[in-house]
Amino acid sequence: MLSTEIRRATADDWPRIWPFWHRVVAAAETYAWAPDTSEEAARDLWMSPAKQVYVAEDSAGAVVGSAFLTPNYGGPAARVANAGFMVDPDCGGRGIGRALAEHVLSEAEAHGYRGMVFNAVVETNPAVKLWTSLGFTILGTVPDAFDHPRHGRVGLHIMHKALGD
Repeated sequence: MLSTEIRRATADDWPRIWPFWHRVVAAAETYAWAPDTSEEAARDLWMSPAKQVYVAEDSAGAVVGSAFLTPNYGGPAARVANAGFMVDPDCGGRGIGRALAEHVLSEAEAHGYRGMVFNAVVETNPAVKLWTSLGFTILGTVPDAFDHPRHGRVGLHIMHKALGD
């Protein structure tokens, strides 16, 4: 694993997030966002003021991953979190995704969230193994919901993990 530092993102980090964000979303294999999402729309999605955004930096100071934490619902259900994670594809397999996930889960608990829900995890996404290893369960799968460029129509998992007490 690369030595990484995880910290809160600033607006100045976006130009270092965008290249891998765009690459991951344009591949259309793991996110249910339009592959041709513009940079402005992507920044609004990822860096929204409603989200706590984090970056992972390697020992050379390069941003190699990012994540956000936000409420999944509002009102009386606002204590259920949602999160998104991206790692630069050139840096995969180095434990960066796990480090970001553990950090965000810790932050979610510290902010009083009682659970975390992922609404649309592509069932062929290798991260499913990471999420289950961290205690997430698959609540259900929406069949044939995602048009994968290599696997055809695949399902979207809804995943959950209880947090706190």
